[in-house]
Amino acid sequence: MTKNDISEIKQLLSNTQNIVIVPHKNPDGDAIGSTLALYHYLKNKNHNVVVIAPNDYPHFLKWIPGEDTIIKFDAEQEKAESLINEANIIFTLDFNALHRTGDMETPIENAKAIKIIIDHHQQPDDYAKYVYSDVNMCSTCEMVYHFLDMLGDVNLINKTIGEALYTGIMTDTGSFRFPSTTSTTHRVIADLIDKGVNNAQVHNNVYDTNSYNRLQLLGCALSNLKVLPEYNAAYITLSQNELNKFNFKKGDTEGVVNYGLSVEGVKFAAIFIENHKENIVKISLRSKGNFDVNTFSRNHFNGGGHINAAGGRSHLSLKETVDNFISILPQYKQDLNS
Repeated sequence: MTKNDISEIKQLLSNTQNIVIVPHKNPDGDAIGSTLALYHYLKNKNHNVVVIAPNDYPHFLKWIPGEDTIIKFDAEQEKAESLINEANIIFTLDFNALHRTGDMETPIENAKAIKIIIDHHQQPDDYAKYVYSDVNMCSTCEMVYHFLDMLGDVNLINKTIGEALYTGIMTDTGSFRFPSTTSTTHRVIADLIDKGVNNAQVHNNVYDTNSYNRLQLLGCALSNLKVLPEYNAAYITLSQNELNKFNFKKGDTEGVVNYGLSVEGVKFAAIFIENHKENIVKISLRSKGNFDVNTFSRNHFNGGGHINAAGGRSHLSLKETVDNFISILPQYKQDLNS
């Protein structure tokens, strides 16, 4: 984002605007954290602003201040479309292709509002007037912090905004352990703590509120873990029946793929989750080192993301999807064994 872009955005925001902020479908901690942080900032600047999420999100994100104001498109479509049509500005956060918003794609695409991207995923689509894209950033929440700094308003970040930003940075860095966590990330975190964020409480709110069923589902997932030593790979499966058995709630499988990656010698891990409602198998991919799961997912599973973390989907059955995955691995044997 250029200095001229920032100057123009500052001018736009100097007058009261109708603003819609949108995360991707099935929003995670970074998506909800970044949108709510920006929401509070813009509300404090006296704009008319609303967050519209394509659908619901995990319960462990529902403590974040302002969460109760989020409109879910799939539940309030008429109201949401009206707000999108009336918007002067639409911020799209934590995604860079409109299809990531599901049924919201067409209304956003057709909206006359000025569109602004803030995102850290690779290969952004060309749909916005202003694009703040940086694949080297650990999270969109860190980018929102820098965006507010570029606007000259980092001093306006308070505890409420800070809690939302901390949540997204923490979750997207795996509690600050992923390679994308930089010294700058830690300086941002230090400033958020100085602004009043209780880091221990945020961590507890997100990670230490497991239901009994969620832990039982984790046990089921781990019992399904398979290791493919010839490819330094591992995968986990969860069928719809297994999800139903343990009363699956949105977010219950968050982070489970990382258990596969934690196995000694494994540098590429996947989880395949059957979803009868959408008639797909949802896929999460993780890697260590230079193995690029973004490219892998784009090439084979209609997805994408980052070098070490990506998602995808398959319209085959669960078994066919896994068989397909295993059949692809020989193409990458050299990379996975280097």
